[in-house]
Amino acid sequence: MIILYDSDKACKQNNKYPMIDKNGPRHSPRAEQPKKRFFGANSTSGHLRQKTFCVNKSKKFHTPYLYIQQLHDYRILQSRSHKEIMGSKINQHLYFLSLIIAIVFGFALIRSADGQYLVGVGSYDMTGPAAGTNMMGYANLFQNTAGIHFRLRARTFIVAESSNGTRFAFVNLDAGMASQLVTIKLLEKLKTRFGNLYTEENIAISGIHTHAGPGGYLQYLIYSITSLGFVQQSFDAIVSAIVQSIVQAHNNLKPGSIFIRKGDVENAGINRSPSAYLLNPAEERARYPENVDKEMTLLKFVDAASGKSIGAFNWYATHGTSMSRDNLLISGDNKGAAARFFEDWFSSKNESSSITTNIGKLMEKSKTIKATGGQQCGKTTSQGFKVRKNDGSLFVGAFCQSNVGDVTPNVLGAFCIDSGKPCDFNHSSCHGDDQLCIGRGPGYPDEILSTKIIGERQFQKAVDLFNSATDQLSGKIDYRHVYINFTNIEVGLDGTGNNTVKTCPAALGPGFAAGTTDGPGVFGFQQGDTEINKLWKQLRDVLKKPSQYQEECQKPKAVLLSSGEMFEPYAWAPAVLPIQILRLGKLIILSVPGEFTTMAGRRLREAVKDTLINNGNGEFDNDTHIVIAGLTNAYSQYIATFEEYAHQRYEAASTLYGPHTLPAYIQEFKKLAQAMAKGEKTTKGPSPPDLSSVQLSLSLNPTGDSPPAGKMFGDIKEDINQPKDGSFNKGDRPSATFWSANPRYDLLTEGTYAVVEMLQGKRWIPVYDDDDFSLYFKWSLENTSFHGLATIEWEVPTKAIPGVYRLRHFGSSKKAVNSTNHYFTGASSAFTVS
Repeated sequence: MIILYDSDKACKQNNKYPMIDKNGPRHSPRAEQPKKRFFGANSTSGHLRQKTFCVNKSKKFHTPYLYIQQLHDYRILQSRSHKEIMGSKINQHLYFLSLIIAIVFGFALIRSADGQYLVGVGSYDMTGPAAGTNMMGYANLFQNTAGIHFRLRARTFIVAESSNGTRFAFVNLDAGMASQLVTIKLLEKLKTRFGNLYTEENIAISGIHTHAGPGGYLQYLIYSITSLGFVQQSFDAIVSAIVQSIVQAHNNLKPGSIFIRKGDVENAGINRSPSAYLLNPAEERARYPENVDKEMTLLKFVDAASGKSIGAFNWYATHGTSMSRDNLLISGDNKGAAARFFEDWFSSKNESSSITTNIGKLMEKSKTIKATGGQQCGKTTSQGFKVRKNDGSLFVGAFCQSNVGDVTPNVLGAFCIDSGKPCDFNHSSCHGDDQLCIGRGPGYPDEILSTKIIGERQFQKAVDLFNSATDQLSGKIDYRHVYINFTNIEVGLDGTGNNTVKTCPAALGPGFAAGTTDGPGVFGFQQGDTEINKLWKQLRDVLKKPSQYQEECQKPKAVLLSSGEMFEPYAWAPAVLPIQILRLGKLIILSVPGEFTTMAGRRLREAVKDTLINNGNGEFDNDTHIVIAGLTNAYSQYIATFEEYAHQRYEAASTLYGPHTLPAYIQEFKKLAQAMAKGEKTTKGPSPPDLSSVQLSLSLNPTGDSPPAGKMFGDIKEDINQPKDGSFNKGDRPSATFWSANPRYDLLTEGTYAVVEMLQGKRWIPVYDDDDFSLYFKWSLENTSFHGLATIEWEVPTKAIPGVYRLRHFGSSKKAVNSTNHYFTGASSAFTVS
């Protein structure tokens, strides 16, 4: 028989029987030791010495199964040499063991129904090149990275019904969007490690839509023009981080519970195209209190054995455009900031201290500590100076994107920069000039402050939901995935099949070129334009004149760029796209490869929910939660409603596949939902191309750096400018500038370029690094000599402890392209914070 106890310790204290764990049976210290070990190379008998086993019931019956499997393997090895002796006895015991297997299997089946899953979370640094790489989002040719505000991360959760049961992985990237090529290369790497455990069907990779991350990682030409083609270093950083975060989450899988909670986020997003939203039917708009979705849906993951929370993921729609098109620092924008605040809140980092300090003595002490000068160090030295050591045990908090298409975080509205008056309502321009109309965030004119405020509003709501999440998820884990060629889908509009229309090859309209109030585009265009002037038509036709079919199909959009008909030097736009549904009990996640507007997302959620309820034989009901994971698995720009498409503002002009793009999505998602509800399989569909072999790259890599004569990398160029009263206060910004090399020589993954150290006793302890919102790493070239400079700037937080501090820089250099890397560090003189 099996006796259950709460822990291994209880087994030892209350039983003489052998305990079973993942390594098979092991005897309790109090158990009578038989002369022949139960298992072992020296065993000469396959006889089961005891029939009673002690099991730690927190193991959720995985361990007995593993033990039985080991016993079966052992019997096969032993039965040949002892067949005559043991035949009948082994058969007898295997009969009893088969009963155990049946019991264990039964428990495994009901675990998910009781709200018990295997859960695991992981996180890994995906920060790309911090110098000279064009950022993805605003399509601004001059927006090239020049430092780091805070690092970017790939965050993953994995859920499984059992160790061999159905599972899926959801990856949230601090990136502009997912990339089809990233998915393709990721799957190749995962296959070599896990076989077919993780595939395109059960992995979702979603981007938070920051516009402040390195670009050049998407395979279609339209998305890599401003990055001057493909950027291998940017691409590799993302792929490697996803792999490591999945591996970490996989290795962390253990029994746990998942709780769900919903609530509204206030004043973190407004509609940036309200005139287009108003074209949706009045009766439809009347069903919703706002012209944006304010609801956040949060999952809370709890370890069953310890009862401790291990992570939380949430979905909420607002653009990653708090940082402007002029920003040059790598940043996760408001969602990345919210994740940093959430994770630090959970770990109680930088709590206020009640220590009493003598500021006068601290000031005297700091005056005696001078800059260190440049010093050599190792490749991984900076990792030891990280404040948050990524050992796989850290709490993981992710803020995922949803139907974000027309939602801006610049909640004060859009104003003309010349007059200060509100912009034109229909066209978002000023006197016909789109470049004068700019949205204002809550911290205007400080974009860093706006990022912080919008991040904090999401973070605070996540904390509220996290602390009050008591609705436990239970039930099946399931998924459906299919590839579809979106350029020629036949869509039935009335459900009878008689009234059909088609989608079109991808194309962009003039409203796309106008940009948005978050980031204006090219002079001479306005949102809402449905005509193109003669000059622009001539320039367009030089690239590719759209076919007559394309122009008719895309109406009322005027085709400015027929990207779906452009294939030189390789495809400009995607044709084949993935759509996916993930199920976690009563939570349904819709993975969409683009940016749905608010109303488009509402229609999709409603259609999927109705389909599940109508075909699920009672398995789905009105309590089923539907969330949209935007910018997931691939990227194809925007999806506006049919009515919004008529207005041809930015979102509609960027709806690639014509006026019936949304009905096509709804139709195809309903097919997936019906297959899920009925337990039917789906066909894979046409595979997307792998364009890695034809990518062009025109951006230049650094070719070698050296410091000025008589200097070393890590030496101070400009030391701390000490305040007149001798001490910095909260909110002040001490800074130091070091002679440095291009940060592209080594990304210092899971390391840091910048550290704030605090003197504690006789030791310097790292307290902030370049993954903190308060610390800035800025890279530039000296104006006259063009030698590299690294400036570290620290905005002293309100929670900073009074004491003696200094700033430290890490970097890497090469003398020539093919030379080896040399690693260096240096620290500023000390200063006091009061």
